[in-house]
Amino acid sequence: MARIAGSSGARTAEAIRRAALRLIWRQGYAAMNLRDLAAEVGIQPSSLYNHIETKQALLFDLVHDHLTALLAATDAALEAAGPDTLERLRAFAAHHVLYHLEKRAEVYIANSELRALDPPNHGRVVALRRAYEARLITLLEAGMAEGRLAVADITVAAYAILAMLTGVCTWYRPGGRLSNAEIVDQHVALVMAGVLKRSAA
Repeated sequence: MARIAGSSGARTAEAIRRAALRLIWRQGYAAMNLRDLAAEVGIQPSSLYNHIETKQALLFDLVHDHLTALLAATDAALEAAGPDTLERLRAFAAHHVLYHLEKRAEVYIANSELRALDPPNHGRVVALRRAYEARLITLLEAGMAEGRLAVADITVAAYAILAMLTGVCTWYRPGGRLSNAEIVDQHVALVMAGVLKRSAA
């Protein structure tokens, strides 16, 4: 890749992040070396350290920023859905699927490279993941308290729902026979069919 002519520090830093996402998604964190990353961006390897502290810090920033963006966007989707628990649950499922369709590289790295984070960074990321899971658990608890959901174990249900919704990343291919909206709608319907109390359905 040719050097980014006249680029500012911010533009170069963003180019490094985008290139790191591509390389880690393609070949994994362990296999990505900083020389390849620098070549992808079009700068000298030594220049990377003007924008990143270490390879580990770069990985943490990518995962951390993905999860904080996911949390913020999810909260916005829940706020837009209004106070009704079932509508908020539908909004959570719809947003999760759509976000994961659009951010497959970020999702893959956040999940598959969690093991590559050192203990302090790993702990911070796990705390963010728990905060996200808590959004869904809270919705299921509210639905149960209202008598509108029928779930044998809320934690198990939450993890099962998240696994199903996130699984779209493993098989989705852009340009397939279903639109993103159709994929989202089918996943939302599956979630609601699995947790709704018959009287609520």
